[in-house]
Amino acid sequence: MTSEKPATRPTVLVIDDEAGPRDALKVILRPFCTIYCAESATAALDILSHKPIDLITLDQKLPDRHGLELLQDIKHTYPDIEVVIVTGYGSLKCAMEGIRHGAAGYLLKPFNINELTSLIQQTVEKKRRLDFLRQCLRNSSELWGSKEDSTRAWHTLQTGYAALCTETDNHSFLSHSDMGLLPLFSDILEATDRQLLNHSSRVSFYATLMGTRLNLTLSEQKTLALGAFLHDIGKTSFSIYKFSEDQALPSRAPILCKEHPGRGTRMIASLELPTEVGQIIASHHERWDGQGYPLGLQGTEIPFLARIVGIAQLFDHLTADAPGRSPLSTDQAIQQISNQAHTHFDPELLEPFLDVVKESAAAVPTMSTVPAA
Repeated sequence: MTSEKPATRPTVLVIDDEAGPRDALKVILRPFCTIYCAESATAALDILSHKPIDLITLDQKLPDRHGLELLQDIKHTYPDIEVVIVTGYGSLKCAMEGIRHGAAGYLLKPFNINELTSLIQQTVEKKRRLDFLRQCLRNSSELWGSKEDSTRAWHTLQTGYAALCTETDNHSFLSHSDMGLLPLFSDILEATDRQLLNHSSRVSFYATLMGTRLNLTLSEQKTLALGAFLHDIGKTSFSIYKFSEDQALPSRAPILCKEHPGRGTRMIASLELPTEVGQIIASHHERWDGQGYPLGLQGTEIPFLARIVGIAQLFDHLTADAPGRSPLSTDQAIQQISNQAHTHFDPELLEPFLDVVKESAAAVPTMSTVPAA
């Protein structure tokens, strides 16, 4: 990491009850960060209520609370703050639990200085990208406006985003390549809500398995994976959105969220993506019986790839093991979806989808990455 001017220095809160590691982190990070320290969860929350913090290094073992409990509270109240877990009491299970609750990284004590500084630098750079995108999403309604307005807004967004990327980052999104845009799309989803990114990734995973099971062409599978990943891109246009508060069933979706298919379709209209991607975004909440939204399409009027994503996204909403949600078991979700065949979903897709879910049940819960190109 390189030293920065005070105006641009990230602020880091070190939360650790042991003086040795706390002092070591201060010495290592002080040349390029403004440092605050806390010995307990109570002291940390007090600092957070008074100081603007960019990044937290968090020990899992604290005198008054478990670190993972504190992490959940921090991400709920201060979702834009990045958290790196630095602990001597770690395990693979704890690491995965921390990542699931929104931690940006995980490092074991005694830590390697180069690994620590590299992880902190990457996390700070990521936060700057996400903060820039949050500002664009909150202040650039042109992104989901007319095609002309959207084109200009995307150009401004992509140019600013590229300026925040390091030389080693993938800049292929500037070429408007569909899969080249994935890093940018991924950051846009995460800037809105980390759990929205995870949901989108899992839905793309389910849909990709369905595409293989249904013997779609490679081109169709690629389009399906991308469309499934972007099916909720319209939710990034809402000033306040939390996946934990999102409704599980289309029939219970709030009025505001019913706007997201249309907004999402307008958002990607100028990006020269395959037509079917826009169809998936627009139609993944249509129902087989015509009672869905936004157009009330019925039966085979609903684009085929959108029918696949419709069943995949509902299954994930029902089973998502995310903070703030009470997921159904796989068997319970299968029963609920089976009961909705012929009403919500294409009945011919039910059996292959249930086969895919049963076969992949062990791998799916940890699936939270961007779909492969």
